[in-house]
Amino acid sequence: MKNNTDKFREDSLAKLEILKKAGVNPYPSKSKRNKKIAVFLDNFNKEENAILAGRIRSIRSHGKIGFADIEDESGKIQIFFQSENLDNFELLLETLIIGDIIEIKGKPYLTKAGQQSIQAENIKILSKSIASWPVEHFGIKDKEERFRKRYLDISLNSEVKKYFIQKTKIIKAIRDYLEKADFTEVSTPVLQTIAGGTMAKPFKTHLDAFDMDLYLRIAPELYLKRLLIGGFERIYEIGPIFRNEGIDREHNPEFTMMELYHTYQDWEWLINFTENMLKNVFEIAEKPLLKDNKWRNIEFSKLIKEKTGLDYEQDLKEDFEKFAEKSNINIAEYFSKGKIADEIFKKLIRIDIKEPTFVTKIPIDISPLSKQLEDESKKTARFLLIINGMELVNGFSELNDPIEQAKRFESQMEMRKKGDKEIQEYDKDFIEALEYGMPPTAGLGLGIDRLVMLLTGASNLREIIEFPLMKRK
Repeated sequence: MKNNTDKFREDSLAKLEILKKAGVNPYPSKSKRNKKIAVFLDNFNKEENAILAGRIRSIRSHGKIGFADIEDESGKIQIFFQSENLDNFELLLETLIIGDIIEIKGKPYLTKAGQQSIQAENIKILSKSIASWPVEHFGIKDKEERFRKRYLDISLNSEVKKYFIQKTKIIKAIRDYLEKADFTEVSTPVLQTIAGGTMAKPFKTHLDAFDMDLYLRIAPELYLKRLLIGGFERIYEIGPIFRNEGIDREHNPEFTMMELYHTYQDWEWLINFTENMLKNVFEIAEKPLLKDNKWRNIEFSKLIKEKTGLDYEQDLKEDFEKFAEKSNINIAEYFSKGKIADEIFKKLIRIDIKEPTFVTKIPIDISPLSKQLEDESKKTARFLLIINGMELVNGFSELNDPIEQAKRFESQMEMRKKGDKEIQEYDKDFIEALEYGMPPTAGLGLGIDRLVMLLTGASNLREIIEFPLMKRK
């Protein structure tokens, strides 16, 4: 027995055959559309004739007349068509369905109810739909189905489309700001021989041509620093990042990151620069509350003590382990004190930080690429920007001492031997590059998707990623 979907598709294919037998090409290669619907409506009283195009959202007939609503990117309009004006009137009524894309040549028509419409003098099919479109009023309610069939979600849900338009504007605002600050946009490899630049588990692949394993980049950092060594002074990159980690409201295996580097500057300068840049973006995104909020600074260790009572300088690793266990936070035996403190911060503290907050002086054992503070050897010149419980920015004074960097890599490799999969691998080529000399530098990474999520009010990261990764059915 056929289900409703199969029956609908069978009927649609029959309509397709009717069109073909009538000599109609249901998939022509071009359209004569000369304006968008919004332009036609804005100039309604001045229009004489126009050619519009769009997808049918509804269609109904009353004897010798018919009505349809079509929609393009700019808006929606009602079509009025009748048998005395169209030679193919009966064919259209027999074959047109919701979802078809059509072209209409006609003139302005004001209905008795005062609705601005277009009276069709000619209707041409541009693309025949075969599948059954969801009823527009109800859309797609199942979230999983929305993400799997994003094309329907975008088409039926104007809010989703606004997310992506806003995302484009936000990225452009960042680019414009950096261009005015004399930054140069560059590109670095997505396929890398070593998964470096941060602490994260990578995706692994294989290149047959060289018979070698490669990794999808977890960060562009180490290649961007090679460009600094080569003579660039202000650079940035916006592009995809891949991390083989969990999926939740703030994480997706593929996401968009912006990294920037400014030579001859340090982390304190970078904090001010970050605040000014993001306030500019917030203003463009029309989020004045975020723009006007007081941005505060607080040390990581002070925040830990304030929220847990643990003293990072005085308390032992065992004290942090006991607190984590009592708080039902999973930790491994090989975790350092800094990593345990970081887990406590992520699970218990970060979520409550709502106003823009720079969390500073991050422990050295979880900051393998950051300069250590001269007067506090266990801490680094590194900060995290937290807003609404989310980490948006990770920035620091870059470690440019090749001897110290090699030691940090070696320490990370020891952690790998103990079982830690989220470590910074030893990159021999990068150490060699550092030996040629890299200027003092301030650098940061900004999560574009999280920023868009924050500024649009989206409830989940997957809402503002055009095609989030979904588990196979």
